[in-house]
Amino acid sequence: MNLDPIITQVQLNLGLTADGIAGPRTWRAVYQQIMGIPAPTTDLNALIIAIQGKLGVAADGKPGPITWTAISKAIPDKDDDAGQPVVITNTQMDSRSEGVISKLHPAIQPLARQLVINAAAAGITIKVISGLRTYEEQDALYAQGRTTPGNIVSNAKGGHSNHNFGLAFDIGVFENGKYLGNSPKYNEVGPIGMALGLAWGGNWVSLKDTPHYELRPDWAKGMSERTMLAGLRDRKAKGTELLA
Repeated sequence: MNLDPIITQVQLNLGLTADGIAGPRTWRAVYQQIMGIPAPTTDLNALIIAIQGKLGVAADGKPGPITWTAISKAIPDKDDDAGQPVVITNTQMDSRSEGVISKLHPAIQPLARQLVINAAAAGITIKVISGLRTYEEQDALYAQGRTTPGNIVSNAKGGHSNHNFGLAFDIGVFENGKYLGNSPKYNEVGPIGMALGLAWGGNWVSLKDTPHYELRPDWAKGMSERTMLAGLRDRKAKGTELLA
């Protein structure tokens, strides 16, 4: 069973960045929601066992489908559009998307907003659910399906993804307020994003990533992805402008 959609939905319901990674921040938020108190320890195994015990599933510290299904049932859906919406031209942007977008590089922010608007005009509701990641968060995502449970969802280690530089974001397709981890509509949104000048993960060969969009720097035209990312890492380490 692919747990990524369940974990992503739980993260959305908790108001977290929805990247499908069940890391420390996610587990602390799950603990606080279910137990009613802040997590008393950084020991994730202890937190998981406590959560499992509270939910009445096998308290073995190994969160599989039974545990995550119980968690998803225990944490109610959250209205993503609750509160004051952010208005972009004549379209209302949900506040969670805007929260993710606001942490991206300034050059890609208007493109992300416009993608939401243009997709809505095509009758498809999308939200920006993941954006900037630290190197550590990227390493955790890379480990999934390799050294940690789950399916392989990334071929990029820390510093080897445009997410690590705020130049990439992932979308989620929603219908009737529900997140769809798999939908043909991801392929329908792809050309809309490319029309804005964004590179689309659905065009990748080795591991297609249809929710993924990124902005390539002008100086990287004609470069391989590996060479471009090396340039971004160097600029980040020196504290210089990434797109200059």
